[in-house]
Amino acid sequence: MDDDEQALFERVDGETFFVRLVDRFYDGVVDDPVLAPLYPADDLDGARARLTGFLVQFWGGPDTYSRERGHPRLRMRHAPFVIGDAQREAWLRHMDAAVSGAVADGEVGADDEERLRAYFERAALHMVNEVG
Repeated sequence: MDDDEQALFERVDGETFFVRLVDRFYDGVVDDPVLAPLYPADDLDGARARLTGFLVQFWGGPDTYSRERGHPRLRMRHAPFVIGDAQREAWLRHMDAAVSGAVADGEVGADDEERLRAYFERAALHMVNEVG
């Protein structure tokens, strides 16, 4: 990660930005027929908190996520879930919508929008564990 990525946390409204981004994302996930089954209804708040914590740390905020959960090991943590092209595309669709909401609300500029979208594209592709 380069200095520009780490500085994103400082350029946006810190953790509050990531809470809003993740909330926008999960607003779409809860009703998505492809993704909703991957998220236990009784742990949605936990999933929101974990994604928020990871993104805060990844983009240069406090390392609370790693102190509480250890190394992110994203692929390992997602291994129990079948993630194919349909899941990747659905996840990206909702994350793109979340980023678009942040842009529309003036929370991020064009450079940061590009960085976010590029990272989420790479991350979604990295999670695919089923070739179909």
